Amino acid sequence: MKKILIVDDKDEVRELVDVTLQVEDYQILQCNNGDDAIRIARDEQPDLIIMDVMMPGEKDGFEATSIIKGATKTKHCKVIMLTGKGQDIDKEKGYSVGADEYFVKPFSPLDLIRKVEEILG
Repeated sequence: MKKILIVDDKDEVRELVDVTLQVEDYQILQCNNGDDAIRIARDEQPDLIIMDVMMPGEKDGFEATSIIKGATKTKHCKVIMLTGKGQDIDKEKGYSVGADEYFVKPFSPLDLIRKVEEILG
């Protein structure tokens, strides 16, 4: 069973993504900040992380993604940035820190499902 970590500081966004992904048989993990995302990624080795950018705590989604993608134990984790930061400079930064895909909120649940299925095979 593929494991997906949803990282967003808003409960309703995590719930929407969780419900969206229930069309497949995924194990869903959740947290609300970058520091926990790094710890969970290290401990649980998810196949995919859906990462917000703007979150409370010391590390935002860009920094958390950079750390996850830079660590030997977690560099294999695929990352989809899912954020309200939709400027071209934000997208470029997302890809530069290792994101595999970049979605801007509000997002199409169908497009997200398609991308998750494409990434996870």
